[in-house]
Amino acid sequence: MKRRQFIVNAAMIGAAMHPFVRAWSKPSSYSDLKLAGPKQPVFIYNNWSAYDELSDNKPQTEELAMNELAEIIRLKKSGVQIDYYVMDAFWFDLFGGYRVWHRQHWPNGPDKWLAACKANNIKPGMWFSTNLIATQSGRFLEVIPEWKDSLGTDPNIMCLFDGGYLNHLAKTLQIWYDRGVRLFKFDFAYFEAVTPAMKDKFTKEEVFEKNQVAFMQMLQSFRKNNPDILITGYNGFGGDMENTYKPFDKKIDPRWLDTFDTLYCGDPRFSDVPMMNIWRSADNYSDHQVFAYQAYGMPIRRIDNCAFMIGKTGTCYYRANNCWKGMLILELARGGWVNVYHGNLELLSDEDARMFAKTQAMYHELQKQDSTVTFGSIPGKGQVYGFKSSSTKGTVCTVVNPAQQVAWIVLPVDNAVNGRFLYADGGYRPDVDVNILTIGPEQLVVVGYGEYADRKYELGIDNTINIPLSTEKIDAAFTAIAKNIIRGKINPVAGKDVRIIFQQFYKNGDPCRSWPGAPPDGKKVSEVILIKVSQDGKEIPLHIEYNKIIWSGLSWGAGEIKQGTFAADKPIDIQCISTEKEELNLSANIYAVTYA
Repeated sequence: MKRRQFIVNAAMIGAAMHPFVRAWSKPSSYSDLKLAGPKQPVFIYNNWSAYDELSDNKPQTEELAMNELAEIIRLKKSGVQIDYYVMDAFWFDLFGGYRVWHRQHWPNGPDKWLAACKANNIKPGMWFSTNLIATQSGRFLEVIPEWKDSLGTDPNIMCLFDGGYLNHLAKTLQIWYDRGVRLFKFDFAYFEAVTPAMKDKFTKEEVFEKNQVAFMQMLQSFRKNNPDILITGYNGFGGDMENTYKPFDKKIDPRWLDTFDTLYCGDPRFSDVPMMNIWRSADNYSDHQVFAYQAYGMPIRRIDNCAFMIGKTGTCYYRANNCWKGMLILELARGGWVNVYHGNLELLSDEDARMFAKTQAMYHELQKQDSTVTFGSIPGKGQVYGFKSSSTKGTVCTVVNPAQQVAWIVLPVDNAVNGRFLYADGGYRPDVDVNILTIGPEQLVVVGYGEYADRKYELGIDNTINIPLSTEKIDAAFTAIAKNIIRGKINPVAGKDVRIIFQQFYKNGDPCRSWPGAPPDGKKVSEVILIKVSQDGKEIPLHIEYNKIIWSGLSWGAGEIKQGTFAADKPIDIQCISTEKEELNLSANIYAVTYA
């Protein structure tokens, strides 16, 4: 009792004193209130990846959070639209039951942040774990007295249909709503949770359903009482996020679309399509996931692609702001009505902010039409694809070629005339003949038609990316010389670089992702997926971009050797090595590459 009183006093928001007296009660069956779905496109800043307490050791603090708020305000002065600021995971105290902020990192609570958001016309948002209270590192939430009778037989998760946890959570959400919070993000749902008292009364399937229904009805009741909120769903609500090669055979329970405004389709990671530019492979993953979730039954506007993540932490692979322009374009082009920007906003200059605002403004206008469609190949197949959005003004096609050679595609534009390139990665110059687009390897291109072919919509060229002018496949026969080691010899082409694409597969043909760990103790993937190049017994320097600690795993390696580092008139020896214990099938493709 003393502990409970201490929590209430520390939070200064005791539930007994709260006007939310219409206590939510657990339903016996599901009912569809048809209330969910964002009413218009919105733009959200989320501070995850500016800190990282899961795949890194950088904590969230009040100082960090307020610094990022200052950056939001700076970007808004350049025309960037930010409607919400979401405080992501671990804002809460271990013993506070989601009603007390982390006492060490937020010693004065959230008042300063909440007030500053309000003063700058930004709506606050907060992260909640659905019912997980521990990770492999231990408890991140202790069980408070009100939750004890909901603790599962697995002590890491809380039952949602039995005990006091969910009712307490419902009251907590109302408390924060009354403090000004308008976006509620839910993560880590484990619907198998069951209390010892209920374990033998229901089958596993019944437990799963009862947990889902209880949670759905709680959130729907909360929305009915507070119709101006946004509720977003992350891990645990359906779909496949682990790879980019499995068939689209999942289904999203349509009841979640009555509960959440949007569902996300996976944290940024690298696809199973190998690319020299590793950040374009990350784009390809998120593109693929949007195609997948659309196939799972979700309208495009309800898919949160969650792909814009800059930062200095392990969760975003320490990418900083590398290739951020293309990442932003694709985040917007995918057509979702919840556009989320994560990470260290201080990495964007004022000039960057103006480009950001211009890009956002064009795609915002298109998003509002709810007209976005996908076209071309499934992204995970490694062939050209894109997103088309239209308004009464015209059409914009955002196109990606994930392949290693120049490709072409017919853009799905009716009565196409006078298309203009609005954006292209640097290097290779794409070409458009009416609606036939020729596009370079690993290149992103945006083409505008109608009014969008006007120069005022141009977004420029990103010369931080250098797409090859040409890539020619070099014949190379690789043979296995030991378990998980293949070797081949090639004759290089004079005046050209050599690009090596190495993939590893299980015996059934599926790509094999190596998982050498997360920061700070994990290995770089390049230490377990290795490419070695030599000539006359002397090692040749290899340029790679996958020499990173990758928490989400990788199934390939890519590297280049530059002309001048080898003799063009002698064979080059290439070895591709996997240190995986299981015997795998390895393959390699070699290209002669010309750059501008």
